[in-house]
Amino acid sequence: MPRLWISLRLLLPAVWIGLIVGLSFMETPLKFLAPGITTPLGLGIGRLVFISLSIAGWIILIVLTLISQARPRETRGGWILVGAMWVIMAVESFAIRPALAARSDIIIAGGDPGDSVLHYIYIAAELLLLAVLVWYLVLGTRRIKIA
Repeated sequence: MPRLWISLRLLLPAVWIGLIVGLSFMETPLKFLAPGITTPLGLGIGRLVFISLSIAGWIILIVLTLISQARPRETRGGWILVGAMWVIMAVESFAIRPALAARSDIIIAGGDPGDSVLHYIYIAAELLLLAVLVWYLVLGTRRIKIA
């Protein structure tokens, strides 16, 4: 059973990295280049995509936290990184994304909310989350003993 937990500790963050790269950094900008996609339509699609990405991220984070309790237990460095994941996800989910949703509501309704740095803050948070996930994977792979 310990090999299963170790494998999941590597697989889950890798899947999460794939979701972030695929959705946040590829799908999001590309959808606005598709023919016939208006800004309001793109924002509506984006909202659904980011809600789904957030749900998937929270599920992965909860499962990762739970399996980190299994033997062999996570290292102190691993726990610090898991804690960082929780903080980043909380900031994204409860501070940044609701503010972005409010702005997109205004745009979808035909208004102009003015300039904002919120998208750049969200991108920075996603990049930070990616860095933490990669660091977690590096620490995890260093713990693997090859027989």
